[in-house]
Amino acid sequence: MKNTKVCPKCQSRDIVRFNGYAGAHGAGNNIMVGGTIFSAVNVNRYVCCSCGFTEEWIDKEDIEKVVNSKKAIR
Repeated sequence: MKNTKVCPKCQSRDIVRFNGYAGAHGAGNNIMVGGTIFSAVNVNRYVCCSCGFTEEWIDKEDIEKVVNSKKAIR
């Protein structure tokens, strides 16, 4: 949905995006990759307004932070 702007489940083009954010005490739609709120990686959500299917994506520039996080479980 992020790239095609089409829902893979129902083929609707009625897609909305909710930007990830990091609020107080780690609240929000994010991944904590370190010990402080400043290390949060925002997770953006894409929602199909026809069937409700959702996808979550992080920005490309944040992938390395996730890969290098000591909190990641492999």
